[in-house]
Amino acid sequence: MIKLVRIDHRLVHGQVAFSWTKFLESDCILIASDHLMKDELKMAAMRMAKPTGVKLVMKNMEDSIKALNSGVTDKYKLFIITEDNEYAFALMRGCGIKSCNLGSMMPTKERTHMLNEAFAASDDELASIRKMVDEGYELYLQKLPTTAKVDVREKL
Repeated sequence: MIKLVRIDHRLVHGQVAFSWTKFLESDCILIASDHLMKDELKMAAMRMAKPTGVKLVMKNMEDSIKALNSGVTDKYKLFIITEDNEYAFALMRGCGIKSCNLGSMMPTKERTHMLNEAFAASDDELASIRKMVDEGYELYLQKLPTTAKVDVREKL
């Protein structure tokens, strides 16, 4: 059972490892990322950051979609994390997932639109977010489980 899909450029870190995982009562974290799978050092850091007693699985996008659609993940209370819109939206479309938490995206030279204090987006990312909303997907901003969900449409 998928508990949450979250976009967070930091992937597994304190908020995710403790606040979100505990709140969701997750027993498995899936990091879906082509970029991560090419970085052994970052993968090692993710293994060290995961909460004790929680399974951590790291897969590229294609393998993540296959695993989710095969039913092999159904036995877990699954928390899915990816580091950008492109990955999250591909996963949602590929697996029929209708909701996504826009958690944290660091501002950059291109990401100049702050949707809240934690989530920045570029012009292209805003267009992608609008398209997902227009297609009927629920996208919301929520930094922590203790803060209110804000429908992204309020910020576009």
